[in-house]
Amino acid sequence: MFAKYKPVFKLLLAFLPWLSFLIIAHGSLVRLKLGLIIALLLSVIMGITRLHRGVILWGGLLFFCYATLSVVVFNSMWTAQHMGIIANGVLATSVWLTIALKKPFTLDYAKEHTDPSLWSNPLFIRTSTVIASVWGLVFCINTLLAWGKMKHLFIPELSYEIVGYALLIGTVIFTNWYPNYVKRRQTTMAAVQPSTTVGFQEEFEER
Repeated sequence: MFAKYKPVFKLLLAFLPWLSFLIIAHGSLVRLKLGLIIALLLSVIMGITRLHRGVILWGGLLFFCYATLSVVVFNSMWTAQHMGIIANGVLATSVWLTIALKKPFTLDYAKEHTDPSLWSNPLFIRTSTVIASVWGLVFCINTLLAWGKMKHLFIPELSYEIVGYALLIGTVIFTNWYPNYVKRRQTTMAAVQPSTTVGFQEEFEER
């Protein structure tokens, strides 16, 4: 059963610094600083050990370096106040950049459990692009939610956090579901195609 979810776990591992930051850095300035330091250390360690790579890694390193210097060293309240917007904005920009470069960040993780002969298959690449696009869209929405939370618009702060967490959990579920959906659809189409061809040939011969 673990093998079924292994690709998703590996993808989530790429966001480990961000997840640790999300869990730790709220409630007080001390926790924010601690979260930034831990996230920066995790990013560096994962980069050195090659547990993480690509644009998402460099985007995280740049963000956590900037935020750590700004908040921990210089005590910038502006950065602290806009932290949610900047963090989600960096993630959204990083994801959409990988898509624009035609190398969606999900591709490397998908290759780890896919036959190399399929790596250049348009359907394989499109599936990875769709999943990466959903992540990019969610990060864009969370950027807007962070702005709304900072401005205290419409709903309580806790509601913004619940919606943001729900979107992330939904995206994780989608990431695991969508490739299986594509495989099932292809299997169904492959099974239907021959029978359709045979039926057409029989009808042609009768004529």
